[in-house]
Amino acid sequence: MKLRLATRGSKLALTQTRAVVAILCKANPHLEFEEVIIKTLGDRVTDVPLFKVGGQGLFIKEIEEALLDGRADLAVHSLKDMPHKLGDGLALAAVSAREDPRDVLVTRDGRGFDALSKGSRIGTSSLRRRAQLHSLRSDLVFSDLRGNLDTRLRKLDEGEIDAIVLAAAGLRRLGLAARISEPFPVVRMTPAACQGLLGIECREKDLGKLTPILAVIEDAAGRASAIAERAFLARLQGGCQVPLAVHARHAANDLIVDGFLGDPDGSERLRAEKRGPVTEADRLGIDCALELIAQGAEAILSRITRQGASHAPK
Repeated sequence: MKLRLATRGSKLALTQTRAVVAILCKANPHLEFEEVIIKTLGDRVTDVPLFKVGGQGLFIKEIEEALLDGRADLAVHSLKDMPHKLGDGLALAAVSAREDPRDVLVTRDGRGFDALSKGSRIGTSSLRRRAQLHSLRSDLVFSDLRGNLDTRLRKLDEGEIDAIVLAAAGLRRLGLAARISEPFPVVRMTPAACQGLLGIECREKDLGKLTPILAVIEDAAGRASAIAERAFLARLQGGCQVPLAVHARHAANDLIVDGFLGDPDGSERLRAEKRGPVTEADRLGIDCALELIAQGAEAILSRITRQGASHAPK
């Protein structure tokens, strides 16, 4: 049997897909695998910050279409790119073990965050990162930065910006961990929902035949974290246009869910934490969102919706 895997064509996406294929091949030597390269809207629009492009699923819509029309059987995603609601007829068939979930600072000379000069230019298009960084240091200047990792690192090395903030997972998967100047603890900079996790998507009707094959990828801890974090997003209806962050960490048999919502300019910051049994991951994610709502999250979300992201710090 041959399985066709849809993937974006970026170096990171291909690396992630090929890592999954290698694991599947080892466990299922009788199977054949084929890559199907898909160019998404997020890949085509590289000169506009994601929060200005709008909508959710900028990196997966065309991939989901390929699954639904039969051009592919499976898709490997960075799970943080997947909306909390999948397309009709599709399923999250497997969730990987989690790579390092933290955001990290990368500078030319290796200096850390607190050592950055006043007025340093930080390359990031993420409102989530901007809101949290701005609350830590209001003297920083933010510069929109899109493109693949190589492009971002080149702009840093050529002096267009002074530092960039990236996901540790992507750097590590590409063998670029040595570029990390300083990791941000998750309690200081809450990551994006599902950062560091891979999600394998398929047609819902194919779950019966594919679940046994994908069992070698499925990770119980990763799945529990994903359930909690995606439940949090679903309750708050969050996407890339909102400075929203959530991270579920494991402690013995418990799950600790940390949630964050901020105004893009860092002027308002709400945080919540919920702890409970791993078996109640969905409830913990929802309860964390409800705690933020009790603190005034809906007013912030309403204001951001009315104003758009035009007042994000520059």
